[in-house]
Amino acid sequence: MESVPEDVAALRSFNRYFTRRIGALDERYLGQDRPLGEARLLFEIAGSRSGVPLRDLRTRLGLDAGYLSRMVRALQAEGMVRLGTHPDDSRMRTVEVTDAGRAEVAEQNRRADALVSGLLRGLAPDQRRSLSDAVATARRLLRLAALTVVPVDARTPDARACLDAYAADLDARFPEGFDPADLVGPEEVSGEAGVFLVAYEEGRPVGCGALRRTEPGVGEVKHVWVHADARRLGLARRLLAALEAEAVDRGLTVVRLDTHPALTEARAMYERAGYTEIPAYSDHVYAGHWFEKRLPRG
Repeated sequence: MESVPEDVAALRSFNRYFTRRIGALDERYLGQDRPLGEARLLFEIAGSRSGVPLRDLRTRLGLDAGYLSRMVRALQAEGMVRLGTHPDDSRMRTVEVTDAGRAEVAEQNRRADALVSGLLRGLAPDQRRSLSDAVATARRLLRLAALTVVPVDARTPDARACLDAYAADLDARFPEGFDPADLVGPEEVSGEAGVFLVAYEEGRPVGCGALRRTEPGVGEVKHVWVHADARRLGLARRLLAALEAEAVDRGLTVVRLDTHPALTEARAMYERAGYTEIPAYSDHVYAGHWFEKRLPRG
């Protein structure tokens, strides 16, 4: 879906105001002798109890390798961090905070808390709660927007990891347990037969869903799953919408799915997404409810 120009302008305007208001543009962030980039990097390193791999920092912060290397060297020269190697892989470089670096981060946190407290002082208690709720909503939606949902080969490690986690979740929730043999085979969700989608957050797989063709014009949604860390973002609904779009692209006009009676939140999501409960269309052992949705022609 294309962005509305008014929405783009509103977000850019807020970003300009917020970065200026918190001093992100200052060369000496929070009055310390350090720009925001280095301060944020030091904060991230200090958050790890042991050495953090440089490649993890690149992924987490979305930094260019050369830029990250220059900032790490600058912090190292000041005695804020030390470099090392990963205990399980000598080829992997790690970085950890020193006592001096930890002391600077503690002061950084103190000053940041004071800055925010000063901002909130001008608001009444109910206004503070409204602001906190708005910030939580903005963070949730921005996380969801930053996620990527892409088709992958169901044989890949990421796809198998998602399916394994999905099976473990169901085994814990179903009174009768769950047999992983019930999972779709790669050939059922590949090529003309179907598709397997994986959702990524900062390079880490956090969700999946599958679509398989069951008869001419009809597809079946399978294994919509979201990692516990990414729930309540709206990712399951986004995965479902992506699977429906795949179905339309493949010329399917109907999608069906089933769900276990224990998965009450899944049933509610399907109903909100326009699915209608129908009589059983299969004898799937774990199914207690069956749903169907008519799709527009592509």
